[in-house]
Amino acid sequence: MTLAAAPAAAAGGHELDLVQLVLSSGGVVLGVLFCLITFSVVTTFIIGYKLFQLSRAASESEAFLDEFWQQKRLDAVYERAKQHQRSPVAAMFKAGYVELMRLTREPKGEEGRGPGSMVMSAGDELENVERALRRSFIAEVTHLESLTPFLATVGSAAPFVGLFGTVWGIMDAFRNIGAKGSANLATVAPGIAEALIATAIGLVAAIPAVMAYNFFARKIKVITNEMDSFSNDFLNIIKRSTMR
Repeated sequence: MTLAAAPAAAAGGHELDLVQLVLSSGGVVLGVLFCLITFSVVTTFIIGYKLFQLSRAASESEAFLDEFWQQKRLDAVYERAKQHQRSPVAAMFKAGYVELMRLTREPKGEEGRGPGSMVMSAGDELENVERALRRSFIAEVTHLESLTPFLATVGSAAPFVGLFGTVWGIMDAFRNIGAKGSANLATVAPGIAEALIATAIGLVAAIPAVMAYNFFARKIKVITNEMDSFSNDFLNIIKRSTMR
């Protein structure tokens, strides 16, 4: 039993200890590892936040669109839109409706207009509504895309930051070899292992960031397509109302 247990104990003693490798790294490599670990933590937070934000935006936009097509009056839709604070489609409708009401309340000529009138006398007034929708569209897309550039930056830069730490660690390992005057495996292996851990952590930080960025880009594209379609539908409804 003693002879059988000895190899097992020896194997257990050579297991990879990531924490020990990180703590035993040199100053520059340790700084690189700290940056990469920070990137990984921030990336995890951003992924969780964007999952919540985009899922709420998609679900509330779908609910608002159902209510929009069921309601017959725009003022009723406006009251319902106030309840969907996280919906970019509802935000676009509110911006367009407010601009529409501002135009219809302005007196035109001798007859004037009532507050609830949907009659418009000039095509440039309809363009004002379209511009309001476009401004709201840009603002909502900017909000949806917030923090995603950081994921793209981490995904593209983290492997190179890790590679820099590895190159620096290997240079330091060879410097130590030259100082000791020996190049056996026991001398080389610890320094090389400490250097390679930087590349490993760089990949650990980069891979989730790239996957999350591509996933969120797809989700944002779907939502923006819904916003664009809604803008066209809303403008068509107003145009049909002005032709009556």
